[in-house]
Amino acid sequence: MAFVLSGGASLGAIQAGMLHALYERGIVPDVIVGTSAGALNGAFVASRPQTVATAVALADIWRGLRRGQAFPLNPVTGLLGFLGARDHLVPPSGLRRVIAGHLEHSELQDMPIPLHVVAVDVLTGEELRLSRGPVLDAVMASAAVPGVLPPVAWEGRSLMDGGVANNTPISHAVELGAERIYVLPTGHACALDQAPDGALGMALQAMSLLTHRRLTEDIERHRADAQLVVLPPPCPQRITPIDFDHAGELIDRALHDARAFLDDGGAEEPAIRMRPHRHRRPARRAAVPQRGLARA
Repeated sequence: MAFVLSGGASLGAIQAGMLHALYERGIVPDVIVGTSAGALNGAFVASRPQTVATAVALADIWRGLRRGQAFPLNPVTGLLGFLGARDHLVPPSGLRRVIAGHLEHSELQDMPIPLHVVAVDVLTGEELRLSRGPVLDAVMASAAVPGVLPPVAWEGRSLMDGGVANNTPISHAVELGAERIYVLPTGHACALDQAPDGALGMALQAMSLLTHRRLTEDIERHRADAQLVVLPPPCPQRITPIDFDHAGELIDRALHDARAFLDDGGAEEPAIRMRPHRHRRPARRAAVPQRGLARA
């Protein structure tokens, strides 16, 4: 059994709630595959017991995380990036510090639960699955949003965010032989009241929207290869991937919706697919988990 954790920047908090619901029901993975924020979450849980306590600890990290910690804006770095003297707008030191502070293993191959993270070769566009080597560098590479964070050197290559090619790496879980795959998507910010502020917010929002189509297509492509269980992300979603101030809300909504989905037999029904959509009006707090989603 595999857990597939998608990217989504601050929306990665959603996966802490989903993991909580899964662990409550004794659903634990044999392997974890993640991209970007999903790689961060995967590195945390793969090195620890597969229990509710681990999900709660992950949720506590997200609740206390602020944008300035992960993406510390530096006027000099930003200006140099804007002028073309550097290939990024934000120094990697903040995110690297956050990740390093919560790692319990230094090498991917030493994880109690096998962890695989996805990144992309900057020069060739080749999609890579990193399964051995330094955890910190692998996760940083998987989360290196192009133009925002610098690429990461890896075995003679220059790597960037895996979300560019495969934000929800279902295909890799299939290649690894998983017959039952729990997909933990972060969704995307549908029905925004206004465009994100700033270059960083716009870049992350654009990536979120671009990767949405790949997820929908992969659910269709791989439904015959494995039993896919796609947990429903909160919907409607008006929180952007750069907004770190609402982690608690995202976690609570995801936990509520995942519990309802699993207890109502959602895991045994055809995989849901998230179509782009708009909402006429804000939904109530106790919205049905599948609102805005469609079953194939």
